[in-house]
Amino acid sequence: MSSSPRRVHLAAHFPGVNNTTIWSDPRSESHIAVDSFIHMAQTAERGLMDFLFLAEGLRLREMNGKICDLDVMGRPDTLTVLSAVAAATERIGLAGTLTATFHEPYELARQFATLDHLSGGRAAWNVVTSPDAFTGENFRRGGYLPYPRRYQRAEDFIDAARQLWESWPASAQDADETAGAYEHHSEFFDISGRFDVPRSPQVHPVIFQAGDSDSGREFAAGSADVIFTRHSELEDGKAFYKDTKGRLAKYGRAEDDLRIYPGVSYVLGDTDADAAERAREQAYAQHSGATAIATLERVWNTDLSSFDPDGPLPDFDPVLDGPEVSQGRVKHVKDPVATAQRWREIAQAENLSIHDLVVREAPGVAFVGSADTVARQMNQYIQERAADGFILIPTVVPGGLDEFVDSVVPRLQEMGVYPDSYAEEDPTLRTTMELGGYRPATEWSRARSTARAAATNGQEA
Repeated sequence: MSSSPRRVHLAAHFPGVNNTTIWSDPRSESHIAVDSFIHMAQTAERGLMDFLFLAEGLRLREMNGKICDLDVMGRPDTLTVLSAVAAATERIGLAGTLTATFHEPYELARQFATLDHLSGGRAAWNVVTSPDAFTGENFRRGGYLPYPRRYQRAEDFIDAARQLWESWPASAQDADETAGAYEHHSEFFDISGRFDVPRSPQVHPVIFQAGDSDSGREFAAGSADVIFTRHSELEDGKAFYKDTKGRLAKYGRAEDDLRIYPGVSYVLGDTDADAAERAREQAYAQHSGATAIATLERVWNTDLSSFDPDGPLPDFDPVLDGPEVSQGRVKHVKDPVATAQRWREIAQAENLSIHDLVVREAPGVAFVGSADTVARQMNQYIQERAADGFILIPTVVPGGLDEFVDSVVPRLQEMGVYPDSYAEEDPTLRTTMELGGYRPATEWSRARSTARAAATNGQEA
């Protein structure tokens, strides 16, 4: 007897500071007005999605010492926005990105516990580690932590927050003189006192981690409920899925204890050919001539404003020993010289301008086709274990999700892999995502200690 097909999970991403949102599209509206966030959240909820996901930008990006006006400008406070969305929705989860590098455990634990109460158990925290001193200038501690230390602090941060969330008994009626009492003494934090928010519906909000590196995968396996990845190609997704899920057993976790949600974009059309043409038009709308030059400047690390986007690429190599011309953006190009050489070879072989080359090399759209085609492709990813769900990233805000909900979701429901309603018995996000109950903080820390001791012993042997 064949087993039942795996369920497709979907979520929505409200894009943050970027140039991939086509803000020049006449359908695009404000990226900071509360109505925009509510519109997308209510559309996602109508589509029975798991959660609305907010990224965060803690400082406006700069190029050549000036504000990068090619990005969407501004980013309101994440938790304030999610609180407004909570009041306008009933079931959609509320996932906010906040850094563990510059915030403090008591502060964020209190805010997320409050959000979980306000929403009836729908809060989620995407834990990120801020990579640069440029962002750190906005914070009293300033500076930044070296790469390994950022993850160590984040892990310890989550441990401390979980202790705070568990410090009250299950029922406030059972509270006594010990309610809210906590102590956490470690390398990064030396805190004690009384937590003033009673235990929330989920106890722990759902913990996300966004990262594809080996360190990020290990951090997610030992500390998180969900990993948000950029692996959107089928075979890459299957390899990432197998590798990441394979790390769970040593932490005493089952395969479904960590959910993998790649962030994906999509272009829909009446036919597959129509969608392909729309995807091409969209790519050029996302990458104007000015954006193409800025993209090259991030690789060459020098001012290229004198170059014509419809002309050839620079014939010199990137600057490696000068100050960074791009500030506030994650560097995805690890070897600029090799990248520049490869791009020049491609441009020469295919007779491409700077603009054409940048569009060609931009990350591809994950799903392009008719609603039927996209539904089948998404289902294939889930059934073949390349993902557990998808975080949809529309290019038009806030209405870009409506077309997907109206056309693709019904196809998935007809295929029997998507629900017709939210679960009635429990409105919490953990139930919607099929995650099960929370795991006590002591179990998380004990499992990591056991795994690390085993790894050390294996190396010594």
